[in-house]
Amino acid sequence: MPDQTAKDTPYHHGNLRQALIEAGLEILEQEGSRALSLRKAARKAGVSHTAPYRHFANKEALIAAIAEEGYRELEARMRQALAASPPDDYRSRLTALGWAYIQFALEHPHHLRVMFGDFPETCQPDAGDSFTLLVQTIAAGQAAQAIVPGDPLQFALSLWATVHGLATLLAEHKIPAIVLNGRNTEEFAKACLQIPYDGLMR
Repeated sequence: MPDQTAKDTPYHHGNLRQALIEAGLEILEQEGSRALSLRKAARKAGVSHTAPYRHFANKEALIAAIAEEGYRELEARMRQALAASPPDDYRSRLTALGWAYIQFALEHPHHLRVMFGDFPETCQPDAGDSFTLLVQTIAAGQAAQAIVPGDPLQFALSLWATVHGLATLLAEHKIPAIVLNGRNTEEFAKACLQIPYDGLMR
């Protein structure tokens, strides 16, 4: 049976914007960012090819919305990780935040790549409070005299860069087997995270 053309596909979604974001996410995870387009998202969502323009001026605007979904998911995972960590053990709390980030990258590598891609000034995604959570955790550790004095913003940026680099290498399977040395991903990642943490802990 031939595919129904986009122009014959009726608009029928009560929440068109979210339907298009979810369709875009499916395309992203299954085929990568190069395959993503407004027309293809519309087709997958079951609406006409003109319907996306009710919410998105162009493909970049849709990708920015998808990136925001990723930031929200990442923040939610980081909040859950903190909630499950001992409130006074700041090494454990930082490790939990780092591992939550890495898990997200491993499960959604294409999504992570889009989140940190280039966006025009007209459609910058809202990155949420993920970075703020890290800064607040460091500042709380300093107040409890568990973390060395210093600029929590600079410490947080350094840790973020380390975690993001490690997450990207793991998601892209770029860690040499000799470095993994038979360890599973979680064991290896958490061991790597202890190296920068050692410099922060009193």
